[in-house]
Formats: sequence, C-alpha cells, structure tokens
Amino acid sequence: MDEKLASAISHWGPRFTTNGITVADFDRVTSGLDRWSDWCAAWSAAAAEHEQLGRTALADGRSRSAGEHLAMAATYFHFAKFVFVEDYEQMRTAHHDAVRCLDDALPHLDPPGRRIEVPLDGTTMVGIFRAPPGDGPHPAVLLIPGLDSTKEEFRSTEKTFLDRGMATFSVDGPGQGEAEYDLPIRGDWSAPGLAFLDALAAQTDVDADRLALWGVSLGGYYAPRVAAAAGGRVRACVALAGPYNFGDCWDQLPELTRDTFRVRSQVRTEEEARANASTLDMSRYAGEITAPLLVVTGRLDRLIPWQHAERLAQEAKDAELLVLDDGNHGCMNVWPKHRPYTADWLARRLG
Repeated sequence: MDEKLASAISHWGPRFTTNGITVADFDRVTSGLDRWSDWCAAWSAAAAEHEQLGRTALADGRSRSAGEHLAMAATYFHFAKFVFVEDYEQMRTAHHDAVRCLDDALPHLDPPGRRIEVPLDGTTMVGIFRAPPGDGPHPAVLLIPGLDSTKEEFRSTEKTFLDRGMATFSVDGPGQGEAEYDLPIRGDWSAPGLAFLDALAAQTDVDADRLALWGVSLGGYYAPRVAAAAGGRVRACVALAGPYNFGDCWDQLPELTRDTFRVRSQVRTEEEARANASTLDMSRYAGEITAPLLVVTGRLDRLIPWQHAERLAQEAKDAELLVLDDGNHGCMNVWPKHRPYTADWLARRLG
C-alpha cells in the first residue's frame, strides 16, 4: 500500500462514516485498494451501486427512498473526488456525478431541498437550501465547507440543525465544489460570504433577522471571517477546526492536503500555495467579530493545532472555546460531544 493511500485510510474513517458512508462500504472499498491512483475509481463504483438503488426506487414510485439513496450516492461520489487532484478529468467526472445525484435527490428529501445560484465575479456559486417543517419564516444557518468538503457532504450536519427548527444553506464558495474550477481559494471571504447571506436572507421562508454561520476546517476560518465583515447581520457563528493562520500550518500538512490547496488556489508551485495559505489570517479580523462565537477544536488535530482555536477565541469579543481532548481534525471521531451542543448553542441564539 502506498503512503498516500495508507494515510487516507488511517485518518478518514470517522469522517466518512459520520457523514454518510456505511462502515461496511468503507471497509470493503478500502480493503480492496493498494494504490492511491485507484481511489477515485473504486469509490465511484461504490457510488454507482447506491445511485442504481435510487434510480430503481424512483422508477417504482418510492420517492422517499429514492431521495435517500441518491443523496447517499452523491456523498460517495464526493469522497471519490474530494482530494483526487492528481487526475483532474477523473476528479471532475466524479464531481459531476455527485452534483447530478444530489440535484436529483433534492425534491425527494425530507425536508426537501432547493438549489440556489449566487453570482460572484462573473461566475456562479451554488448552495442547497432546506427549511424545517412548519410555517416560516425560519432562522437559518449558512454552512461553509473547508478545503476538501462540499455541500454534497453535509446531509448529516444539516439534519442536526433542521431537527431544531433551523433552515440550512450549504454552499460551495471559492475553491470549493462547483465553484472550484472558476474561483480560486481566497483569504478574503467578505464578498462570497456576504453574497451568500444576501441570497439566504432573500428566501421568503427565512427570517433575515435570525441568521448564523457555521464552518468546518477551512470553513472554520471562512465563517468567522464573514462574521467580522457582516457585523450585526448575523446572530452567532461557529468555527469548527479552523486555522487562525493557515500558512502557519503549512509545514505539518500531509502531501495530499498541500497538493489539493495548490490546485484549488489555481497556482503552479508550492511556494505560491504557501503564500496564498498565509492570506487565510484572522489577525486583523478576530477583534471585529461582534456576534457570539463558538470555537470548537480537538487536541489530536494533525492538520490545525488546537492552539489556533484558542487564539481566535481569546481575540474575539464574545467567544466560547470547546476543546475536545480526544478530537481529531473536525472532531469527526467524537461528533456526539460537539454536534448536538453546537446545534443547541445556535438554536438558543437564534431564538
């Protein structure tokens, strides 16, 4: 087994199984691999099995099951492509399949979702909006992914908020998902973040006075960065496993992570990528966050040291720090210790 593949299997299991991959499929697919170069094809084949279940259910008129199967297939296709930057065409094919499956699943989910397109810099970003049952307008949470996550990965996260009466808006911003081919990763997330907030506030079933932000990994930088720019437009913000300055993390990042950041920064050299990583820096903005801020991190995070979260919480005006001693990157291995608490924390602040 090559080094990239061994690293992937040893570190990603909790994230996959928390966000929609069955334990049996994770074991089955990864046990059949010897080379990282076969990763995308293997997971795409597993995704196709779930997509076929969805297509069969749809043909049989079992719409709820169809939505579940197709959303699961989207997650599998997403994990096929998520850091597979060594074969761009193979990656894009898997990504196209992930988007197609989720789009087809949306009307059949419970609650259903709808696709919202948001213009920025001459191109289009995309988000998925879902509202809880009952009459609106609802409080709403903007969910921001990280370097390798996308809106296709967020069904289980959305459920946590939807179950507590909050609408969700899971997005692909610069360097992410559907926007990654046109918009490179950028440290200044003011323009994309405010554009997403505008689109969310414009939904007739959303209470524009009760908006919040949530972000994971690099999204744990983007969310507080947007909060600093949004001022009183947001009621609360959650930063999960985000960097204070991503450039400071560069030397300890795995090769796959550095390669992915370089490709999605749309630069050619590692030196250029490192320079862009250093623009993801909260030093000028942490003190400008006026909304209550919950910062969550794990002491076992191998990508972003927990001290980054501590520094952000110290410099923000109104912050709570939750450090999980046994948490890995994103604290996916201990999700019961933070996901319900995070959702409750946001629900209280959104009323």
